[in-house]
Amino acid sequence: MVLKVFFPQCCNRADSGLLVGRWIVGHDSAVVLAVIHYPFIPGQVKQYIQQMQAQSRVELSVLGSWSLPKEGQEGMESFLRDLSTIFPQKRWLQISREMGKTGFNCQILNQDQNGRAAQGESTKRDEEGDSEGEQKENQEEQKVIFVHYEQRKVMLSQLHPIQNGVPDPQADPPSELRQMFQTVAHSGPLFFMDKYDDGPLKSTHWQSEGREASIIVELLKQASVPLCLLISWLLSVWTWICNIRHSSDVVKWCFHVINLLQHVAKELEKLLQWLMGAPAGLKMNRALDQVLGRFFLYHIHLWISYIHLMSPFIEGILWYGGLSACFGLTFALSLLSDMVALLTFHIYCFYVYGARLYCLKIYGLSSLWRLFRGKKWNVLRQRVDSCSYDLDQVTHTHTHTHIHAIIFSDIRMFTVSLFVLVVFQLFIGTLLFTILLFLLPTTALYYLVFTLLRLVIVLFQGVLHLSVDFINSFPLFAVGLRICRPYRLAEGVKFRVLCEEPGTALHLLMEINPLKCNTVVQTYRTPTYSCYPKDSWAALVKKLFVGELIYPWKHKTTKTD
Repeated sequence: MVLKVFFPQCCNRADSGLLVGRWIVGHDSAVVLAVIHYPFIPGQVKQYIQQMQAQSRVELSVLGSWSLPKEGQEGMESFLRDLSTIFPQKRWLQISREMGKTGFNCQILNQDQNGRAAQGESTKRDEEGDSEGEQKENQEEQKVIFVHYEQRKVMLSQLHPIQNGVPDPQADPPSELRQMFQTVAHSGPLFFMDKYDDGPLKSTHWQSEGREASIIVELLKQASVPLCLLISWLLSVWTWICNIRHSSDVVKWCFHVINLLQHVAKELEKLLQWLMGAPAGLKMNRALDQVLGRFFLYHIHLWISYIHLMSPFIEGILWYGGLSACFGLTFALSLLSDMVALLTFHIYCFYVYGARLYCLKIYGLSSLWRLFRGKKWNVLRQRVDSCSYDLDQVTHTHTHTHIHAIIFSDIRMFTVSLFVLVVFQLFIGTLLFTILLFLLPTTALYYLVFTLLRLVIVLFQGVLHLSVDFINSFPLFAVGLRICRPYRLAEGVKFRVLCEEPGTALHLLMEINPLKCNTVVQTYRTPTYSCYPKDSWAALVKKLFVGELIYPWKHKTTKTD
């Protein structure tokens, strides 16, 4: 079997001592987290590991020993080997490194059934006298692979992928790599001890050189909220001062807005004058054209009067609207959308009037068309039923309902009255169908013009709403991490050969593969109350054709006749 040892790069040149880490359950691998330097007292080491286990809730243990020989420490390796009896483990890793070499030597001490340590070398040459078959068998059983990783990046990173942003609770048990990432991430208390501590133990890890930078980061985290509030207040004061200094610009903007509204009203008036004539050479119904044109012109005059009444307040609206930008860009865009809706309310009214009139004629024509085909709309069952106008069937149908009329009057007179009723109904239906059909082009033209104007306004408001929705749901912090610190969002890892020297184990370097930018956006985008239309394009075209009110003011759910 192959034993994988995840070894931190920061411990490559650490002083001799004990390897502290964790054996990954269910896998033949170990994660080295720190090296406790010599000299030390074994009892203090055991107590320290128990404290770290209670704080981090990680099953920490002494994995073995680390030896980097220096002058005056010739017997250090044998001393560290004897510590396996004080820290009993099923396997004791004795890792050593020779000066001038990149690779490590690893010896594994396995506990036999009698509790004695049996030595197996994975990377050294086997002792003389062993047979070639035993050498191959020992090498296959005791093969070790070192996987070097950068401890800081692994601790701060989050291993992905996560489906739909939520981990699946019914998924398989965590893999070996995920357990390794979790072990390093949860072992934060182990990395608090640095060389400036006065404790009896010294260790090497990614923060062993000092935690001054980490302390600064923690202080910045604590001061971030008051600092943001202070900056926001200063920006608000600065904006207020700028608005006071540029009050003349607000007055100019006020005049521009009033002139724009009056210009829009004048253009609408010209458009109605064009519709009341012969637009594009079309011959419209003169009477209906004049009635509709004067009706809409009267509303335009009312709107112009409303603008003159509101002109003294427009300056204040623009003033406070500009100050509201301090609450954020989304607030300003939402306020702009509401202001556009208020300033184009007359166009919305024109659209509603034209749509209602056009819809009334469309449904009237459809009902009368069913009358000619012998059909009728069943309101109770919400369907189209047959309705025959044959005289014999009508007489048979009304015999039971008019039995008293048949007893006290002549049957012939009753039949004649039914015939006259059917003929009168068909005559009225034909007359109304003809009137509505010839008046439809005039109404449809006004409806088409105001619908196009309404669609332009809805499109502009839709762009604003989509911008607000995008800003609210955009994962800015996650994208910033992806750009500045891509290792924080890990999609996976990749390995490359770091060292393959003869007489040493295979050394691999583990590098983090960051998430793709589109995956970051899809994974961390927050759900919002989206403003996207709920209807499809086909449903939208159908609504426009039959004259139903379109998004965002009306969502029709029931059919009317």
